Amino acid sequence: MFDSTWRRWSWRAGTASALAVALFAVGSPAGAQETVDLADVFNPLVVKALQGADISTELTPLGLSSDDPWFDEPEIEPGTAPGTLLKARQVSVQVYQVRPDVVSAHQLMYTTTDHFGRQVISTGILMIPEDGTAPGDRKIIGYAEANDSLGANCAPSHQWTGGNQSDPAMFSALGPVAQMFGHGWAVMMSDVGNDGDTAPHPFSIGQFSGKATLDGVRAALALPEAGLESDTPVGIYGVAGGGVAAGFAAEQAHDYAPELNVQASAIQAMMIDPATFEETAAGGIGSGFVFSSILGFDAGYPDVRLDDHLTPIGHNVAAAFRASCQALYLGLPFVPFDVLLTNPAPRTIPALAAAYADNTLGKQAPASKLLISSCEDDFLVPFSEAEQLAQTYRADGGDVDLLPSQCGPLDYVTNLYKTVTDQLGMQDIAWLAKTFDEAEGK
Repeated sequence: MFDSTWRRWSWRAGTASALAVALFAVGSPAGAQETVDLADVFNPLVVKALQGADISTELTPLGLSSDDPWFDEPEIEPGTAPGTLLKARQVSVQVYQVRPDVVSAHQLMYTTTDHFGRQVISTGILMIPEDGTAPGDRKIIGYAEANDSLGANCAPSHQWTGGNQSDPAMFSALGPVAQMFGHGWAVMMSDVGNDGDTAPHPFSIGQFSGKATLDGVRAALALPEAGLESDTPVGIYGVAGGGVAAGFAAEQAHDYAPELNVQASAIQAMMIDPATFEETAAGGIGSGFVFSSILGFDAGYPDVRLDDHLTPIGHNVAAAFRASCQALYLGLPFVPFDVLLTNPAPRTIPALAAAYADNTLGKQAPASKLLISSCEDDFLVPFSEAEQLAQTYRADGGDVDLLPSQCGPLDYVTNLYKTVTDQLGMQDIAWLAKTFDEAEGK
């Protein structure tokens, strides 16, 4: 009896430690936004979740792998509206073997529109804190997770049900999701495609991921068990790779999903111009992610024909990346692109250049209020691009706040807590809450 109790509390303590590490492990002038209060992360709901959680003795996911028949796609009738809910099933949230008993979740399959305007299918996961919030008072966040993976079984609905637990995307989302649950907000994460599909998944393609994010919210609102009103206030949120999807979702919402009550959008540290991202980051510490991003474009735009431009080593790396989740891509820092590609500047490949241009942010200003929060010392995405994007949106009538996040090299020494929470985008949650309140006249 004592041994069993001790193991359960050890697991709970370990989980709390893992979340704390997420805050302190993971750059701009200090104090641009308020420092996140740790009590907003370990809020009463999260504490209750850790206290009452079941502890799984298995590291395996809860049966949500690509060979599950649930992922089989039904035939879609012509004219089916984007965001139509095709099927849903209740699932258990599991993070690092912890299954909280105060969060309900459903895996959804729904229709969406890809970057060629074709009707396609996506899956995703809807998580709702069981905190007593009345349906009429609930908000929903279209959370575009920083999921930059090519392989199957890598996306959010797999991660948040016990699979792919080493993925940095889920790790980085723990803090923001905890804060959102503390506000009583529902969280909808799109898989941006069918996560059961074993073919390489396109990513970095905002023209697809933005619509998939919006249609995920539509599907969540249509789920009877969620109890969400059709006019539920909607927030869009994304950091890094998720910032691309969230940025395009914010741009597209007014025309693509005008019925959604989108009130606030927050994006941070996102790739604004893929060509600039490639030019800036290739061969540096993020070289593996740049290469994987190009593979993501190649998966979505067959005319790129990247295999025609790969070296023998590049072919081997591409094969490994295409079958893997993004944690593997961390293992390729500082590799020069001429080792991987016969054309070390793939942005000059005409088909890829066209795809990059189609997926550069700044097509039109979001109709909702927008926060751009990026790092002035970012070595992957120049802050000048964030400034230019804000200017572009404002010139088009957008209501934009541009707030630098803290990430300078010395900041990790002088104020580690704020630097890490800023890097994870956790300071943006207070902005979302404030903007929701302003929209309600509070």
